[in-house]
Amino acid sequence: MATSDNNVGLGDEHVAVQKLQPQATIYERLLKLGAFFKQQYDAEPEFYVRVPGRVNIIGEHVDYCGYSVLPMAVEQSIILAVGSNPQKAELQLRPLDKGKFQSFDSDLNALDIKLPKTGGPAWYNYYLCGIKGVQEQLGKKWRPIGMQVALSGNVPLAAGLSSSSALVSAAVLATAHVQGMQLDRKLLASISASCEQYIGTHSGGMDQAIAYLAKKGCAQHIEFHPKLKGTPVTLPAGSCFVVANSLVQKKKAASSDYNERVVECRLATRWLAKSQKLPNWQDFIRFIDLEEECNLDNAAYAQLIEKQLRKSLYTRDDICEALGITEQQLEKDFLTPSTQHMQQFKLRQRALHVIQESGRVVKFRQICEQLQRRASKQDIEQLGKLMQQSHASLRELYECSHPDLERLVALSTKQGVSARVTGAGWGGCIVAMCDSVSAAADYVKVLKREYYAQLPAHLLERYQPNDFNEVVFATVPSNGAELFVQ
Repeated sequence: MATSDNNVGLGDEHVAVQKLQPQATIYERLLKLGAFFKQQYDAEPEFYVRVPGRVNIIGEHVDYCGYSVLPMAVEQSIILAVGSNPQKAELQLRPLDKGKFQSFDSDLNALDIKLPKTGGPAWYNYYLCGIKGVQEQLGKKWRPIGMQVALSGNVPLAAGLSSSSALVSAAVLATAHVQGMQLDRKLLASISASCEQYIGTHSGGMDQAIAYLAKKGCAQHIEFHPKLKGTPVTLPAGSCFVVANSLVQKKKAASSDYNERVVECRLATRWLAKSQKLPNWQDFIRFIDLEEECNLDNAAYAQLIEKQLRKSLYTRDDICEALGITEQQLEKDFLTPSTQHMQQFKLRQRALHVIQESGRVVKFRQICEQLQRRASKQDIEQLGKLMQQSHASLRELYECSHPDLERLVALSTKQGVSARVTGAGWGGCIVAMCDSVSAAADYVKVLKREYYAQLPAHLLERYQPNDFNEVVFATVPSNGAELFVQ
């Protein structure tokens, strides 16, 4: 196997190859996966990969418009045990949880990602697109080196905690290491974000960026423009974040909802650019590029949207007339394969959410920085208000909430806890900010009693034996992607 040991000591910008030590937080999980690997392949794994899930504290549905976000990595993660075989160009995937996922083998000389016409991609397609991303990056330097992989994950599926992106990112890191690439975190994050297009998701890059750039104990303010940058943000002292899974599963790649919002944002950007009579208005598809071109602050941008996008609903004819394009051009230039059916577009609502949400991210970071100099109860309350405003916007303007998410948020409000939907939405999780560990414990007890204990019988049977600890839990910021050798 090609080695990347020269990355050791290069600092935080690279994924260092670490020796597996007993004090590693996932040591027991890795030992169990290593034993499974040996059982499956009659050999010891050459290295292990860990990539965390994430929870986004604030900044939802803004990354694909170029704006910054404020996520943190969670302790739950995807882990891989990997061996290589330069003599045989075959990928072998063996999941530890065989009850949920089937094994998969593939010839790397004929890498093919087949997407179903209905439903979401098979789980192994996420791994394949990670391999394809590295293949595209290396070009002529790519060598089809066989890989034997055992994998396990405890990131809740389809819950808005980025389980699918964690798997893609893990595949990218494992493949890059086998290929002998320099393990630059920003490059690997970029590859991971772009290659999700192979499973039909037009990702903005947040999930992959936090997967690689996260640091233990801090959230990360992640910027995408003009280039990828992560800045650690220390959260309020004593604060504790709780993640609560509604148990409503929503798979981004299995639905057009997510990509519909991307389309509406691109159309709104183009509409606004033309309204400003810019000579190059046809070049704009991201709100942040138009903001920079017109030198708009957050308030002025919102005013522009309210002035130029007056209707609550736009038809295909409205858009074609405003942009001077044919319906065929609309379908070709803006609509993705999963959004060709769209007939109506909510440009005003989507644009207002994105611009106002981007402003909330900036305010949240500024308040956190102030708290390092002086602790103010009023400032902490303001953070909670920003989270509440974010949720209201996601519910009303972006329409990506769900009745069960609303139940969780209502219970939170009743307890005096600020909470919001996190992740793509339409199900999945909320994230809540408590002002102490003890307050978080009391809050979790209420959710267990008032929400989880009221679930349908089949869900109660599955989760109650574990006291619902898998689906509602306090969490602390975790490290980003890691690579271990024995």
